[in-house]
Amino acid sequence: MTLAIPLTGDAVSPQAHRLLAAVRELVELSRGTVTVEAAETLSEPEPEPEVEPEPVATGPEVRLLAGPRQALLEGRELPLTRLEFDLLLYLAERPRRVFSRAQLLSGVWGYERAGERTVDVHVRRLRLKLGAHVPAITTVYGVGYRLADDARVAIVPLD
Repeated sequence: MTLAIPLTGDAVSPQAHRLLAAVRELVELSRGTVTVEAAETLSEPEPEPEVEPEPVATGPEVRLLAGPRQALLEGRELPLTRLEFDLLLYLAERPRRVFSRAQLLSGVWGYERAGERTVDVHVRRLRLKLGAHVPAITTVYGVGYRLADDARVAIVPLD
């Protein structure tokens, strides 16, 4: 395989750096050989692809008041049990992280020797109380649960 990396002046484009890093990795893994030859061209490097912004959370906002341990949905109090509140707070404090049922039992309930379906029941009840229009908890099939990417959950710390 021959790779031609266009050079303009003394600068190497970001794409060329990524390509060189990939080639180095292949060599380190002993999956091939590399012969480097310098070839100069006058072509312009390709522009970097634009990075799409992260999706902005939409929909009703849930506010978790840590001091009085209250949950508000669009300003109205949401009646949650102690464990439902703790579960939502635990996930909201750790966004984008997936937790297994056993991890949630340990982190929220404080013990590991209980039926893992306990977590499923609490997640289901929490989803019902929040309503279908409030995406809060996402199921990661075969793994567990996490806070949804588009969830609008704000934690108001202790006063």
